[in-house]
Amino acid sequence: MTDRTDTSGRGIRALSLAVWGLTRAVLLLCVFKVFTVPGPDVTSDVSVIYRGWYEVLRTGTYPLDDVTWQYPPAAALAMLSPDLLPFLEYASAFFVLVLLCDALVFGLLLYAGSRPGMRDAGAWLWVAGVPLLGPTVYARYDLMVTAVAVAALLAGVRHPRVLGALAAFGTLLKVWPVLVLVGTAKGGATRRSWSAAAVTGAVLALVAAVAVPGAFAFLTFQRDRGLEIESLGALVFHVARQFGWEGRVELRYGSMEFAGPHVALVSTLALALSVLAFGWLLVWRLRARTFAVHTPADAAFTAVLLFTVTSRVISPQYMVWPLGVAAVCLVFRGSRMALPACLVLVATAVTLLEFPLGFAHVVNSDGAGLELMAVRNGLLLLATPIAGRRLWRDTVPGARQGRAAEPVSPAGRADTPASAP
Repeated sequence: MTDRTDTSGRGIRALSLAVWGLTRAVLLLCVFKVFTVPGPDVTSDVSVIYRGWYEVLRTGTYPLDDVTWQYPPAAALAMLSPDLLPFLEYASAFFVLVLLCDALVFGLLLYAGSRPGMRDAGAWLWVAGVPLLGPTVYARYDLMVTAVAVAALLAGVRHPRVLGALAAFGTLLKVWPVLVLVGTAKGGATRRSWSAAAVTGAVLALVAAVAVPGAFAFLTFQRDRGLEIESLGALVFHVARQFGWEGRVELRYGSMEFAGPHVALVSTLALALSVLAFGWLLVWRLRARTFAVHTPADAAFTAVLLFTVTSRVISPQYMVWPLGVAAVCLVFRGSRMALPACLVLVATAVTLLEFPLGFAHVVNSDGAGLELMAVRNGLLLLATPIAGRRLWRDTVPGARQGRAAEPVSPAGRADTPASAP
C-alpha cells in the first residue's frame, strides 16, 4: 500500500512538473514576442522603464528625478539583476531570471508538499495560478519578491531567524513581505524572527542609505499617488461615470489614475480602511492563543488580502502576492484557507481578462470594463472576510463554536510536524 502511494505521489509530482514546464514555455514565448497577447505591450516596463532605472542605478544613485520610482532601496537589486546574465540583452535576461524565481517557488512548494503530513495542493495552485496572469507576471519584478516571501514562510517552520531575515530583505524589496511576520507563534519564535528581521532590516537600510544617494526618496513618491483605476475604491468612479461624473483618467506615477471631484476623498477613505485593517490584525494578534504550524501562512495570507483590497493601487501583477502566500497555506493539511485561495485563483484569471485583454474597456469605464472590475475586486473582497473569519476561529479561544481543539505542541504549533524546508 505504501509503495502504491509513493508511486502515485511521484506520478502526480511528475505531472505537475510537466504542466509547469509547458505553461512557462508559453509565458516565455509571450514575453519574447514569438506571439503576442492582445492589448497593451506588457513588456515595455522592462525594456524601457526598468532599463532606464538600470542605467541610472549603475551611476551610483537612485532615480531621484523620476516619480515612477516608488520602490524601497533593495528593489535596485532586481533592476540590476540582469547583469548576472551578461550574455543576454537586458529584457531577455530579466525574463529568464523571473523564470528561475518561478522555478524556485515551484521547487520549494513541491519539496514541502512531499514531506510527511504535507500535501501537493500548494504546488498545484502555483502551477495553475501564475500563467493565469498572462505575460504580465514575467514582465514585472513582483514574482521575485513573492519568491522571497514564500521562502521565508516555508523556512520559518523550523528556522524563525531565517524567516525574519528573509522578511526584512523582502520588505526592502517591496514592503508587503513584512506581513509574513504577523502570524509567528508567540514566545520564542516571535522573539527570534522579529529580532532577526529588525537587525537585518536596519543593517540593509543603513548600507543603502550610506552607499547610494536617495535610497528613501520613494516614500515621497508613494505618498503622492492617487487612486488607480483598478483598485477597489475606483469602482465608485467607474459607476459614477455612467451617470455623468465630470472626472477623467490620467497617466500619473506610472499608472492610470482617476482625477476629478471627490477622488481625494475616496483615496483618503482607502487609507483609513488600511488603518482599520491594521487595527484588526493587531486585535487578532493580541487575542490569538492557538498557533499551529500553518498559522503564519494563514495569517500572512489574510494580511495580504486585507492590505490589497484597501490599497489605492491594485495593479495586475499584485495578484501574484496573495497567490504565492495562498500556495504556502495549501501545503499544510491543517490550513483552512482553501476556499479563499480558490477565490483568489479565479480573481487571477479575471485579472488577465481586464489587463491586458480588456484594459481599453476598463480605461473607458464602459459596461465590459465595469463588469470585469466588479467581478475581480468582488472576488477579492469576498475572499478577505472569509480568510479573516477562518483565521480568527482557528486561533482565538472561544471562537470555534464547538469545533474540537487541535493538540498543541510545546513549541506552540499543531496539526503537522515541522518538516517543511
